[in-house]
Amino acid sequence: MGMVHEQHSGGGFNIPEPTTRGGPDFGRFVAGIRELQNRARTIDAPDGVVSEAAELLDKLNALLDPYDGDEWTTPSGRRFDLPQRGGILGVPTDLARTEDGRVGGTVRFGRFYLGRNGAVHGGALGLLFDSVMGFTAAVLTGRMHQRTAYLHVDYRKIVPVDRTLRVDAGISSEEGRKIFVEARLYDDEDGGALLTEANALFVKLKPGQP
Repeated sequence: MGMVHEQHSGGGFNIPEPTTRGGPDFGRFVAGIRELQNRARTIDAPDGVVSEAAELLDKLNALLDPYDGDEWTTPSGRRFDLPQRGGILGVPTDLARTEDGRVGGTVRFGRFYLGRNGAVHGGALGLLFDSVMGFTAAVLTGRMHQRTAYLHVDYRKIVPVDRTLRVDAGISSEEGRKIFVEARLYDDEDGGALLTEANALFVKLKPGQP
């Protein structure tokens, strides 16, 4: 049973509390899982190798089973010293506030996010933009307690896996509790081609709102 977490003034969307739990190898642990996900998507190994790998995974899961926790106790998502705060769900990005009051950075989709024909799965792009624009809304407004109300994605060109791409995002407008955000994904190796663009509405939570 997970611990009951005291609700933050922002409601159910509680800000993760930084931790050092997991120790110095937690980042290596997460990186190893990501690489395993990439390999699982594209391996073409002999049956015996797959069977051996499955046995190892069974042993790994058995090793970790006694330590199952919840979102408030796990280091995942709370290791602020690691990329993505040590989380594994999101697409790996490197984002920062820019001098012109926007958010910019890079993203790289590993083979785990492959759809078909070398292209990133469209759902993974939705995951990326929700994270990027949520980060943008929080960083540029200073308001951490908010949730996505809608997210619209326009797919302009095929997004390649295993290539470093550029992200640009900013706030379009604010209306009371509403924050309108837009973002674009570019491929500088293809002449700065616009690959995908999105817009979203984030709503600031009232105190105690879930």
